[in-house]
Amino acid sequence: MSSISASVAASACAPVISARAPTARRASTALRASGALWLFVAVCGQMFMAVYVTIFYGAAALHGRPQDWNQVLAYGYRAGEPLLNGVLALHLLFVVVIIAAGAAQLVPAVRRRWPHWHRRVGYLYLLAATVMALGGLALVWLRGAVGDLSQNLAISVNALLIVAFAAWAWRSARRRDLAAHRRWALRLFLAVGGVWFFRLGLTLWLAINRGPVGFDPQTFSGPFLTVLNIAQFVVPLMVLELFLRAQRRGATVQWAAATMLLGLTLLTAAGIATATMMLWWPRL
Repeated sequence: MSSISASVAASACAPVISARAPTARRASTALRASGALWLFVAVCGQMFMAVYVTIFYGAAALHGRPQDWNQVLAYGYRAGEPLLNGVLALHLLFVVVIIAAGAAQLVPAVRRRWPHWHRRVGYLYLLAATVMALGGLALVWLRGAVGDLSQNLAISVNALLIVAFAAWAWRSARRRDLAAHRRWALRLFLAVGGVWFFRLGLTLWLAINRGPVGFDPQTFSGPFLTVLNIAQFVVPLMVLELFLRAQRRGATVQWAAATMLLGLTLLTAAGIATATMMLWWPRL
């Protein structure tokens, strides 16, 4: 009798289990698709910045007018400081290298079909990220930077995280721990994008408020800029951790995470539009 009851119970549960399976698959697919969509939009936006850096800063350097960089950079080129000028030039060059290499590293087909090329470009990416971060630290504390001490400290934390994430990504790759390598590489990608996120957030804030609110544009300091300098790397990293954890949770959590990512994709696209119109396009 008990065996008959168990059979009846199992038969009753079977439709429920079979119904849950497609729902779980759809939720997982939606989460992956929303993550891929955000990544695609972000890479396109970073490419706009790379084109701007190449054309504006590269053209000025090729024509022997590095002083033109000072039209944008408050602490840019300075005559009689060849070492720090070289650090600045290398920093700008690696911005382009990192964006291009990072975009290539994130394409799954590249990782599958050309693993050797993926490793080589990956090492270049890690090296460029580390050099760029250390160069940025040198420029902030030796030459100076716009903003107040709180902003400089936040930028420095961002730079140190880049160095740490690059080291952990390299270490996990050497150990053939591909799952850990993927996580650290994604964290590195977001930390490297800190200055890009800052520009998106700043221009979107200016567009929404139709002017500077929460900071002094003359001194480029104020509570909003302090918060933004922290948020430029903390918020993306927090979202990534939520995304990674949602992948291991149930359908409800995955649907919620997918919806959140779609909203963030729209917000990112809006920031790209404002940054392009306010910062990059006028100088091309």
